Amino acid sequence: MINVLIVEDEPLIAEAHRTYLGRVAGFNAVATVNTAQEAMRVAANAAASDAPVDLVLLDIGLPDASGIDLASALSGLRPAPDIIAITSERDLEVVRAAVSNGALAYLLKPFTFAAFRDRLERYQRYRDALPAGTDAASQAEVDRAFAELRTGTDRSAAPKGAAPGTTDEIARVVRDAVDGITAADAAKIVGVSRVTAWRYLERLADDGTLLRHTDYGNAGRPKIRYQWRR
Repeated sequence: MINVLIVEDEPLIAEAHRTYLGRVAGFNAVATVNTAQEAMRVAANAAASDAPVDLVLLDIGLPDASGIDLASALSGLRPAPDIIAITSERDLEVVRAAVSNGALAYLLKPFTFAAFRDRLERYQRYRDALPAGTDAASQAEVDRAFAELRTGTDRSAAPKGAAPGTTDEIARVVRDAVDGITAADAAKIVGVSRVTAWRYLERLADDGTLLRHTDYGNAGRPKIRYQWRR
């Protein structure tokens, strides 16, 4: 079992991470924290125990410190946890800084469950490809392990006919709608046709990111309302 520490300052998003994690076999959420200070305390205590944190799902924008600085501090622990940076930050300099400070992968918000699962499964294969224990790995073993993290054939990529940017916009609109949203309303907000919005919403619902609810209302045909899976 891979022990995971979730570091996220937005409670709803943190809960979503924990829910998603529970749907991926082989991973266990040991704690959810919302500050860098608390994350460091939990990780350091775990490192000194028989059950260290293996992986940190790290939000870059934390209230008390930069997630990049936290990543650097976490790398000083022994054993040091691996890091997957999860953030809405798209600045390439931030991406480079996160990677140079120990992040193995980078996942942009908002993301689908399929994207989340893909990153974790790739990380799991990366760990499996490395030899057990502390003996040095061969060049072939290292190359094989890092190949598992590459995203050239990422299953989380947009399906044929779907633009990643539109998927992000549709996902963001649904996440911000506390009571859910219909395809017609999503279309108006994003600026696409109702049919286009419906197709994207259905894809997100099919991969488990959204929930479907039938809204019968007072009159007329029932409408499908889509809600972010918390």
